Formats: sequence, C-alpha cells, structure tokens
Amino acid sequence: MTKKESTTVQSVDRALNILEILKEQPRGLGVTELSYRLDVSKSTVHRLLSSLLKKGFVKQDVENERYLLGLRLIEFGEIVSSRLDIRKIAAPYLNTLAENTGETVHLVQMDQSEIVYIDKTESEATIRMFSKIGKRAPMYCTGVGKAILAYLPEQEIKRVLNEKTLKKYTENTITNKEEMISHLELIRDRGVSFDMEEHKEGINCAAAPIFNAAGEVVAGISVAGPVMRVNAEKLRKLAQEVKKTANEISRELGS
Repeated sequence: MTKKESTTVQSVDRALNILEILKEQPRGLGVTELSYRLDVSKSTVHRLLSSLLKKGFVKQDVENERYLLGLRLIEFGEIVSSRLDIRKIAAPYLNTLAENTGETVHLVQMDQSEIVYIDKTESEATIRMFSKIGKRAPMYCTGVGKAILAYLPEQEIKRVLNEKTLKKYTENTITNKEEMISHLELIRDRGVSFDMEEHKEGINCAAAPIFNAAGEVVAGISVAGPVMRVNAEKLRKLAQEVKKTANEISRELGS
C-alpha cells in the first residue's frame, strides 16, 4: 500500500470516528475536545470537520461553535431502513404480539458481534423497560442476542465469543465460554431464549430466532418487561407467544 493510499484510509477512519463520537454527544463537541478524543492535532480535526460539514454529515452550532451530527445522516438512515424488508414484514406481527402480551416487543438483527434493535412496539404499561431503535447490545447476555447466536454456524459462534471479553453486566451474566456454549445448546433444544436479568437488573425477557428461506437465522424478536410483572411463570407463557410469532415471520420469509 502506498503512503497516499494509507493516508486516505486513515482519513476515512478518523472521519468515521468523529461521527461515532458525536453520535453519543447530543449537545455536540468542539474541535479541542474532538482532537483530544481522537488523539490527533486540532488542524487535522478541523480539516475533517470541514469536509463533513460541506457534505452535511455534521453541522455547527453558531452560538457555541460545537459540532453535531448533520441532517444528511437521516437520509442515509431512511435508505437503510427502507431496505430492511424484514421490518415491514414483521411489523403487524410485532403489534399483535405486543397487544397479546402487554409488554414491549423488539425486532433485532446481528451486526458484527452485536445486535442492533431495528424496530420495536412499546408496551402501554406505566412501568416498562427503556430501549430505542438503533441501540446496540452484546449477543451473549441478551435474550434475543442469544436466540440468534445459538443458531449461527459453530465457527461463527466461536468467533463471537472469542472476539471480546464476556463482560459481567449483572450477577446473572454468563461469562464462562464453555458454560455459554452449553447454554446455547439448551436454547436450540427448546427453540426459545431467556434473559433473566442477565443484561439489565430488573428486566426479564423471552426471545426467539427468525429464519429466511435458506434456513439461516436472520433476526430475532423478544418480549421484555420489568421483573415485578414479568416473573418466571409469565416468562414461560411469553416464550410460547414469542416462538409462535417468530415462526410466523419466518414463514413469511419463506422458511
């Protein structure tokens, strides 16, 4: 690779890192703070921001001179969303599942070694779990993440489990890889996955995988709610509902 090619890739990486950082900063950041976080000179950051600003990927607050994500990203997000046909197919099933269970329903897909929430139907209950479309979460400690992980090829399962340290989010999080592999076998046996306060304290979840016409796992759905309402007995009932719904969506996809 030539020096010019290397520099070009580095510039792209840095520009994308700026967008990643600003994604978590609703009030924006200035050049100095971005320079510190990226560990590059302010002149380099300013140059990258100028290009992003010109293309509409960032905008600048004229009062405090902070940079924020730009409206152009909405356009890209809408294009990606419109191509996720599974959202359109699954939507009526998610609504019915939420209506039947009274709890929050999520539709997720895998991206690298994480899951991304691509759609949801909110519970009408006063007390409910917080979640948002676009949020990422680990696969190994979320009900819907495990539901997908269990049906991946063996080599892919190993890659996901070996890629990062299995962080302990709660006392119930499984962090031993051998134990997790056995747990995934259990999920395959029963066709549903549970998250018993493994990712967030106070939240229980039942989930199931969705398959395409080739029999490949392409997504997952979950029903989740606070433990005060979603106890072990209710989880067993939710498991049947979520598995039935996942099977219906899979059939729509040709499975």
